[in-house]
Amino acid sequence: MKVELPVKLAPLFQPNRLKVAHGGRGSAKSWGYARALLIEAAQKPLRVLCAREIQKSIKDSVHRLLSDQIQAMGLGHMYEVLDTEIRCKNGSLFLFAGLAQHTVESIKSFEGVDRVWVEEAQTVTKRSWDVLTPTIRKDGSEVWITLNPDMETDETYQRFVVKAPADAFVVQMNWRDNPWWPAVLEKERQETQRRDPDNYSNIWEGEPKRVSEGAIYRFEIERLYSEQRVRPVPYDPLMSVHTVWDLGWNDSMCIGFFQRSGAEVRCIDYIEESHRTLDYYVAEIEKRPWRWGSDFIPHDGRARDFKTGKSTEEHLQAMGRKPVVLPIDSIEEGIKAARLMFPRVYFDDTKTADLLEHLKRYQRSINQRTSEAGAPLHDEHSHGADMFRYAAMAVDQMGNAGPQKPIEYTRKRLA
Repeated sequence: MKVELPVKLAPLFQPNRLKVAHGGRGSAKSWGYARALLIEAAQKPLRVLCAREIQKSIKDSVHRLLSDQIQAMGLGHMYEVLDTEIRCKNGSLFLFAGLAQHTVESIKSFEGVDRVWVEEAQTVTKRSWDVLTPTIRKDGSEVWITLNPDMETDETYQRFVVKAPADAFVVQMNWRDNPWWPAVLEKERQETQRRDPDNYSNIWEGEPKRVSEGAIYRFEIERLYSEQRVRPVPYDPLMSVHTVWDLGWNDSMCIGFFQRSGAEVRCIDYIEESHRTLDYYVAEIEKRPWRWGSDFIPHDGRARDFKTGKSTEEHLQAMGRKPVVLPIDSIEEGIKAARLMFPRVYFDDTKTADLLEHLKRYQRSINQRTSEAGAPLHDEHSHGADMFRYAAMAVDQMGNAGPQKPIEYTRKRLA
C-alpha cells in the first residue's frame, strides 16, 4: 500500500505521548493526521477518540474527513462508515465527541482510548484539557493535536506549543508543506496577502495574533507593545495610588490600581474576583502598603442594596476609604476617552496581565445578517474593559495631593 503524507508528519508513526501540528490554512496537517490514524487503526486494533471543544452534531466533527480519506486511500474494504462512528474489520473503532459537554465523570467512558485526536484545538479551554488529559491513561496511549493558532495567549498554544514537554513531537506546518497544494488555494492566499496584509501571517503562515481580530482596542494594543509600554512598572512612593472599580457580584468585580505623573499614567496592579464582599476587596487593597488616593466607582455605586439599605459608596466610606462616584456616561463616550488615554498608559507586564488579556479580546457584537458591528459584547472580557473605561473618565482627577473631593453627581443624557 502506497500512501502519500506531508514529509513533516513522518514522525506520527513513531511512538510518542504528545504529537502537535500547528500552522496556517491549507497545510494538510488534518489530512495527514486522518491518513496516519486510519493506517495505524488498519494495522492493529485501536480505539480512537476524535474530539473538539464543541460538537453539536456529527457534522461538526472530522467524521466526513476520515470517510473521504478512507475512499481516497482505497481502504473501503477495511472500514465501515456509520452515522456516528467508524469501524474497522480488525476491531478498531473511531468515536466522536465534544469536550465542552463532558464532565470529569462523564468523560471516564473514554479511559480505554488508545489515541485521541483533538482537531481545531485552538478553541479548547483549560477546563476541557484538565478534564481530558488525565483520562487518556492507557499504556501506550497518545494525544494528537492539530490547531490553527488564534491568540498567542490561548490555553492550547501556551500549553502544547510554547510550553510543550521536551519530549513532545511539535511541528509547524504551512501551505509550503502541503504536497497536494491546489491552484485555487494559491489564488486565495495571494488575494489575502493583497487584501488583508494585517491578518495574512495568522491565516496562512500560522503566526498567533497578539490581539483578537475585531478587538475594539486592536490598534491601541499593537502600539502599546511596539512602544514597549508593557514592562515592569513598580509602585512609586512619591505618588498616590488611585483605584478604579467595575462593580460585580455574580459577574466579575474588577479593580485597577493607577498612578499618574503629569501626562503619564501607570497601571501598576489589578484584582479580579467574584462572589466576594466589599470588606474582602478592601482587605486585599490594604495589604499593599501604598499611599492611597481616591477610589473611583461607577454611578451604580450610589444604588442602595435592598438587604442592607446602604450603597457601595457608603460601605466604602464606613471602611475608611475615599470613594468618588463617577457620573453616568455612554459606553461609546467612555471608549473614546479610553482611546485617548491609551498612548499615555504603561502597564505592569506581570500584575496587569489579566487586564491586558481582557483589553485584547474586548469586541463588539456582529449582526449575523448584515455582518455589521454593534454594541460591545457583554462577556467575561467586558468587565475589565469597563474598569479601564472608567479609569479614562477619572484620569484627570488622579492627583498626588491625597484623595479627591467627591464630584457633583449629575445625570447625563445617554448618547
